[in-house]
Amino acid sequence: MKNMSSKIIIPIVVAISVIATLGIMFAVGFDQQPEVTQNPNPPQVVYVDRTVSDLIQGTQEIRKISSATELKEILGASNMFEGGFYDDRSFRADGFMAFEETMELSLRAPMAEPMVGFDMDASKAQLGTGGVDYSTTNIQVENVDEPDYLKNDSKYVYIVSQNTLSIIDAYPAESAKLVLKIALDIESQYIQNMFLNGNRLVIFYNGQSQDEIIPQFDFIPRPSYNPVTHALVVDVSNKEKPEIIKDYTIDGHFRDARMIGDFVYFVTNSNIDYQYPRLPIIMEKSEPLMVPDAFYFDNMERFSNFNTLTAIDVFSDTINSETFLMGYTGTIYVSEDNFYLTYQQNLPYRFYEDSNRDRFFDVVVPLLPAEIRDKIKSIQNDSSLNSARQWSEIAELMQDSYNQMSKNQKEKLFDKIREALSEYDRRIQEESLKTIIHKISIDEEKLEYVAKGSVPGRLLNQFSMDENDDRFRVATTVEYYSQYKGTIRSNAVYVLDENLKIVGGLDEIAPDESIFSARFMGDRLYLVTFQQIDPFFVIDLSSDTPKILGELKIPGFSNYLHPYDGDYVIGVGRDTKEVGSGRVQQLGVKVALFDVSDVRKPIVLDDFVIGDSSTHSEVLNNHKAFFFDKKKDILSIPISSDLKSLDGISDKRIIAPDFNRWNGFYIFELNPKDGINLKGTITHTENDSGYYGMGNSRTFYIEEVLYTASDRHLKMNFINNLEEINSIKLENTGKFIGYLED
Repeated sequence: MKNMSSKIIIPIVVAISVIATLGIMFAVGFDQQPEVTQNPNPPQVVYVDRTVSDLIQGTQEIRKISSATELKEILGASNMFEGGFYDDRSFRADGFMAFEETMELSLRAPMAEPMVGFDMDASKAQLGTGGVDYSTTNIQVENVDEPDYLKNDSKYVYIVSQNTLSIIDAYPAESAKLVLKIALDIESQYIQNMFLNGNRLVIFYNGQSQDEIIPQFDFIPRPSYNPVTHALVVDVSNKEKPEIIKDYTIDGHFRDARMIGDFVYFVTNSNIDYQYPRLPIIMEKSEPLMVPDAFYFDNMERFSNFNTLTAIDVFSDTINSETFLMGYTGTIYVSEDNFYLTYQQNLPYRFYEDSNRDRFFDVVVPLLPAEIRDKIKSIQNDSSLNSARQWSEIAELMQDSYNQMSKNQKEKLFDKIREALSEYDRRIQEESLKTIIHKISIDEEKLEYVAKGSVPGRLLNQFSMDENDDRFRVATTVEYYSQYKGTIRSNAVYVLDENLKIVGGLDEIAPDESIFSARFMGDRLYLVTFQQIDPFFVIDLSSDTPKILGELKIPGFSNYLHPYDGDYVIGVGRDTKEVGSGRVQQLGVKVALFDVSDVRKPIVLDDFVIGDSSTHSEVLNNHKAFFFDKKKDILSIPISSDLKSLDGISDKRIIAPDFNRWNGFYIFELNPKDGINLKGTITHTENDSGYYGMGNSRTFYIEEVLYTASDRHLKMNFINNLEEINSIKLENTGKFIGYLED
């Protein structure tokens, strides 16, 4: 494989526009709105020679992008590795180019001064007004809140659905009622992400901005639409008349967010337009606010996205943002001090093109007879032959050599080559199929890039990562295809230091299987892999050298693991059975309680299987649908299933006779002494509601009332006996919907 950090010298021509000579210019002042100034002088264009190596040398260092002009150069240099064309023109109508060039100088609006372990329970219990006990969203990291479509405090429930916001006076349950249902003045969409902080909501939704560009070889400006993310800060002190305090607009699709204290941190992804690139912009109520500091990384990866991390104070004007030119951000992990962005490494096509050539000359040729090797080398060195002619002569030479071999000689040679190529492919794919990790420190509005690292393989989800003191731990599945051995798969755990350098690891865990769930708990990692049976691993992380302490193999698999305490772990997944010929049939949803008090011999203390293969639970792909409270010994999971497959359903109303489906919640009493026992079910099925599943299912409690929410209903039941207290219909009420005024 070639040394990808070597310099590649390719001359290109770059046009540099001098900002001061622009015909129309917007300037963002220190304490005023943008103003327009006129300058009669035309732009001055200077042609200079630059090389790709001036911008990309493979040092892996982070570098700041100083202007839109430099952005153009960086993308052009990167594009050289893709074999694409470099276009140095950029057009905007109505003076937009002038605005963009000024913003590229990072003349930022001033920021206002601010105004003067792990959690054992799924939903963080809190004390509200008057000492009322209540639970909130199931989160991964204590004190790091995660967005959801439903938020609650000790009295009110807030729900965003499609383009509406509902506020429910939920406690006491006997008098619960819908206080307000209003529609946001936006195109109907599926809003799913919101935070609640005191009397403030932060609601995220996607929109689009409109620019004008002149397409290549055209002369008329055309509209160009780009995705943006809106972050609304809404004051809900007056429940009957909420007020929008802030409307921030950030370029790109919403990716994910976290809230720590009064600060919300969120990531947006914006695709790079190589022909008309521009730096992301943050607006407030359609007015330019700031251009985030922009950075790129000196490497050979393909730059496909700007990933913008923004921090806002829910209770003040404080905002800060930084954007990074890299691959498409996937899974994130956030601790109280650091924000981790991850994505799959995306190498340019030329990397794989070079690899195909190198695997022949570096692997195949050395195994050929010496006489053939010498002749191939001579053909390679013949500058009078183009590459196509060279390969034609090499192929003919090899064919002649094979024809002179016996069948046994040829088979032995081919076997040796296949084995060598298989090993080469393994090394190349392990090098290329990596997860890139970026670490950014967060402290209120302060954002500071810390380090970049990588680990072989791919992540399953956010629970595949964990920060513990100055160590960052990652569990991955390494999977690649070999032309001669098919799909090769295994799993690994890596320990990284504070600079994201690998300091230890354990690989080749459960060959031929994939990670289905992971949960880091202090010095341990609980890992479930699956292909035919469910290996449940207990892995020691007390040092930088992980080791397997114990292993348990049982039918089925767990998609989500949740700590009960240091000695017990709850798993939710599916039961399975082998049906012959190496095939496995998935059965019902399974809840399991693992006893890990003896780490060398973990056991299943108890399990409970719901329904059959028709049964589904949102918990299998969304941890926010999982609810467990250790103090109350209550576990709640949503279930949607064919009615005939379920036992113990006290209320068998169905959605529609044609579908014969049941939707609702299974409520369990769970503890190590008594195991897993079905306490009862709460039905969310209505005969007249049409076919609806349980895609938006949540459970929480306020005092001794259990609240269960689905797309259609918010139901309130006593925790002790599950007797229904009240029910509020959330959708299709047939009433007018008021609109929220700006």
